[in-house]
Amino acid sequence: MKNLVFDLDGTLIDSSSSILEGLRGAFAACSRQPMRPLAAELIGPPLRQTLALLAGTEDDAVLQPLAEAFKAHYDNEGYRLTRVFPGVAEMLEVLAAADYPMFIATNKRVHPTLLILSHLDWGKLFRGVYALDAFDPPLRDKSAMLERILGLHKLDPHATLYIGDRDEDSAAAAANAMPFAWASWGYGGGAQAPRPTWLHLQRPADLWRQLAAAKH
Repeated sequence: MKNLVFDLDGTLIDSSSSILEGLRGAFAACSRQPMRPLAAELIGPPLRQTLALLAGTEDDAVLQPLAEAFKAHYDNEGYRLTRVFPGVAEMLEVLAAADYPMFIATNKRVHPTLLILSHLDWGKLFRGVYALDAFDPPLRDKSAMLERILGLHKLDPHATLYIGDRDEDSAAAAANAMPFAWASWGYGGGAQAPRPTWLHLQRPADLWRQLAAAKH
């Protein structure tokens, strides 16, 4: 494997507390009650999709104020509550030292993504950081984002591993003929079982060990 593309939320970072607090504050600011409990399982999809699910509507008149209230909190202070999953920082350092080209492909908006990477001092680790709204017009989903990354950097899909924690991530990899590694410690870890075609990672160090073993 020559190239590595990482999902962000649920794979490298745990932003559940900051995102859920931002969602809670957004609904309170707009004097609305979410239609379902605020739980970590909500984290992963794009912001509008999550707000629509919680609000029970696709009405822009409802979703736009909620989105603005969420961004006001999260983009100024909330993102600083982000935590790194145990072992991830060490894994990234080893992979960077081994000169693996690494990229981010996330549903998180690009602005807070860049804020978080700067906050964690991870900016220099990645050769490209991509989100749906990093493009004009915004991309429709992660499948399209991975396709764009492969094209922009002229990466061989068969030699480019996508690492994520949800079925959406594995589907995006499959749509681009990319191998997939499942980060079982993430938000999707308790809701699914690894499939035979996935590289199963029980802890971050497993990625480096399996990549090293594949070279021999």
